[in-house]
Amino acid sequence: MTHDEEYMLQKEAMFFSILGDTGRIKIIQALCETELCVNHLAERVGASQSAVSHQLSILRQNDIVKSRRDGKNVIYSLDDEHVKDIFTIGMEHIRHK
Repeated sequence: MTHDEEYMLQKEAMFFSILGDTGRIKIIQALCETELCVNHLAERVGASQSAVSHQLSILRQNDIVKSRRDGKNVIYSLDDEHVKDIFTIGMEHIRHK
């Protein structure tokens, strides 16, 4: 196995380990529906703004969510459609078991 292949496997393992937290899953689920600011995400997932901000930081560092500024607000969305596809397929797998 080449160094590049090993690196990609490590990144993939990290991606799936990030999804292993119910708080982050709730955030991803909410962002599958629409983009949201921290306040609205906190309300939607039933967590404090501080906790949501911490989880968003982890998700952002791992290219699962992205952010953009809208005036004073920072709006979060999924990084791309692949994240939504992986999440949706995972949920379908679980529901059909």
